[in-house]
Amino acid sequence: MAVQLNRYLLDTNICIYIAKGQPLAVRHRFESHTLQELAMSTITVGELRFGAEKSQSRDRALATIAQLVQMIQPCALPMAAAEHYGHVRASLQQQGMPIGNNDLWLAAHALAEGWTLVTNNTREFSRVQGLRVENWVE
Repeated sequence: MAVQLNRYLLDTNICIYIAKGQPLAVRHRFESHTLQELAMSTITVGELRFGAEKSQSRDRALATIAQLVQMIQPCALPMAAAEHYGHVRASLQQQGMPIGNNDLWLAAHALAEGWTLVTNNTREFSRVQGLRVENWVE
């Protein structure tokens, strides 16, 4: 029987920390995992690209993103993420506790895959029932 690998979906803020090599806590946690355990959503790649397009150092930022994408495999949203998205968004809206749209998609992606979401924005993501969240900054 194959052992199921616990995978970690990295939020945009964590990817930025990894690219900068700071803070050290994130770097150490990143280095303690194999690349097969780590994933980046195409949503995160889009957020990183948006930041690069606005940057005064656009070319350097795009080169950094290219390095990240070579290192951490971007994963497209599975169809099951759409089901989680609809359910979670409706639930949070009914509770009067909505979260940002891209964060909602990242949560849905992690839920659909059964992965742990790694973020420095635990306050927002902790509202999503059933989502495993880790903060590598703390």
